[in-house]
Amino acid sequence: MAERATTESGTTNESGARTEQSAPPRRAWAVLAVVTGALFLEGIDIAMLNVAVPSIAADIGLAPGSAHWVISAYVLAYAGFMILGGSVADVLGRRTVFLVALAIFAAFSLLGGIAQESWMLIAVRFVTGATAGFMTPAGFSLLTTTFEEGALRNKALAIYGAIGASGFLLGVVAGGLLTSLDWRLVFFAPAALGAGFFTAGWVFIPRDNRAADRKRPLDLIGGVILTALMVSLVYGFVTVGADVGDVSGLAAFGLAAVLTAALVAVERRVVDPLIPTGVLTRGLLPWVSAVGLLFIGAFFAWQFVLTLYLQELLGWSPLQTGLAFAAMGVELIIAPTLTPKLAERFGNTAVMVAGLVAVAIGFALTLRLDQQSGFLDLLPSLLLLGVAFAFIYGPLTAAAVEGVEEDKHGVAGGIVYTGFQFGAALGVSIATVVLVGDLGTPALEDYRRALMVPAAAAALALVLGALTLVRRRRLPSQKVT
Repeated sequence: MAERATTESGTTNESGARTEQSAPPRRAWAVLAVVTGALFLEGIDIAMLNVAVPSIAADIGLAPGSAHWVISAYVLAYAGFMILGGSVADVLGRRTVFLVALAIFAAFSLLGGIAQESWMLIAVRFVTGATAGFMTPAGFSLLTTTFEEGALRNKALAIYGAIGASGFLLGVVAGGLLTSLDWRLVFFAPAALGAGFFTAGWVFIPRDNRAADRKRPLDLIGGVILTALMVSLVYGFVTVGADVGDVSGLAAFGLAAVLTAALVAVERRVVDPLIPTGVLTRGLLPWVSAVGLLFIGAFFAWQFVLTLYLQELLGWSPLQTGLAFAAMGVELIIAPTLTPKLAERFGNTAVMVAGLVAVAIGFALTLRLDQQSGFLDLLPSLLLLGVAFAFIYGPLTAAAVEGVEEDKHGVAGGIVYTGFQFGAALGVSIATVVLVGDLGTPALEDYRRALMVPAAAAALALVLGALTLVRRRRLPSQKVT
């Protein structure tokens, strides 16, 4: 498909329907800057909180067994609201949903900075996670509908992925620095950034085409059931991951089974279901979403175990740990420069598979670490992970919408990022069980055993990625309707 420079008057898609792709080239790059900034904001927010949790728990009175809810409440809501958020953005307007969610995200980050009670802080994290669940798919679909499928979109998504990933990398370092001053700064910083991105978005993102936005009804009942289903599943993973015999976690899985049956019954009766059948049966979306789940799950499990290994076993400080992970920043150089050229030459799926090879090797190398290991022993794995993020994140999200109509890109983005959040929750949960179990303080052998979890997940992601590449070559070039 040829690249295009759009005009203010808009364009028409293959079916003759008017699309939202009405931004001129200069405005298109401004849209990319805003939505990429929002993704960076989400990454730096969660990364800074990861580092700050011990200080927060000590100051605000969170028990050690409950401290993880500062992170888990965010992930729980993020994953739960993602698909509903994507559908709402497709129907009510991407700009509207994106800016409203961004404003609430910033406001509640500010509330988190002044919270005095643990319950209030956890509630704030749940709301910010929910708003991120609306903001991410809305921003993703703004980007994919601003840049037409092809080389320009691949480049835009490579930049989007690179900056988004850098938020997590830089957040670890920034979190260590800000926490050393005052842990409340890790809430105030996202609030200030969010206010800035909201202002830029209000100015540069073109207004929604209201006639186009209202062409589909919103399946609200299905959305509520699906959100409750997602929340139940993630809650089950988080609680059972911390305690295999947790009754509430097991009950959450039971509730999820009931909600699944209810969702199927409801969706069979609606004219326009929340997740259109064609989205899941044609194109690459379900395949690359599964790859993304495994990749992100492997990464979060690896980062979780490795952080504990470095600090608890080797005695590194949080700042030393954050600076070590900054070596993955090589991704910032590769993603916007080399990745788009490789994607144009070999295709998004092939580049994604190359990244999966890098991550599998990187995780395998960490299995050789011992109590005498230093930064140089870890460096090859960090560099390979940087290459992996550069080759996987952007190409994966670009491949996810191949064959999907533009008016369904919000739902597609919601499915992809739901997979990411499920992967994160599942990966950390399984790694925690393998690392700690009932054995007390972990030893070197426990860390090595736990590091096998991300290594195995990465190997499985590589196999699935190879199968996705085979499927891509067999797909007809047609859109999902």
